[in-house]
Amino acid sequence: MALTFIAGAINAGGILAVGQYTSHMSGILSSMADNLALGSVALVAAGLAAFLPFVAGAACSAILINWGRRHRLGGRYALPLILEACLLCVFGLLGWIAHPSPSFVAGAVPLLCFIMGLQNATVTKISGARMRTTHVTGIVTDIGIELGKLFYWNRSRHLDGIVLADREKLRLLLLLLGSFFLGGVTGAIGFSHLGFLFSLPFALLLVLVAGPPLVDDVFDHAGHSHQS
Repeated sequence: MALTFIAGAINAGGILAVGQYTSHMSGILSSMADNLALGSVALVAAGLAAFLPFVAGAACSAILINWGRRHRLGGRYALPLILEACLLCVFGLLGWIAHPSPSFVAGAVPLLCFIMGLQNATVTKISGARMRTTHVTGIVTDIGIELGKLFYWNRSRHLDGIVLADREKLRLLLLLLGSFFLGGVTGAIGFSHLGFLFSLPFALLLVLVAGPPLVDDVFDHAGHSHQS
């Protein structure tokens, strides 16, 4: 819930910073295809500057999580979240200092897309690929599927394969959708009134979520070293 809220807020911050949604890879890829067909090479390159960092962020998350798993860290999923918190601080401070210079906009696009890819992959790994925080299209699709199963009329209970909705999953999906929307509203209001430093509270929230398991790992490592 917290990560979905942050994703919605940062997506709104991306609109303020660069005038586009930085987690919407379907739209970015479609735009690249359109611009390539029209011969607009510069716009295709701009699309790549958003698409490739998103992929790199997802890859970075996988590297950190698997490194933590190989080293038996309980806070393996916290590693990319702490990195995300640091990058949000960089985004907020750079925006506060440099906005609206063209150089800031050019740097903010790949930075925000990297952050979105990082977070999306982290939640995908945490949930066993059952959900993603920035991929609202998938959330809405799953809601539609569960609603279809919920309203399906099983005319005969004697037939095999009775259709039953996963009500707990539906409830969770609706909460995630509402959390993303609430985060978007909060981010739009906060960034428009307080500027880019409004990203710092979200970085703090990430630290509060990811910090405790990392602290536990530090103490566990210190305890094992002392015993050795």
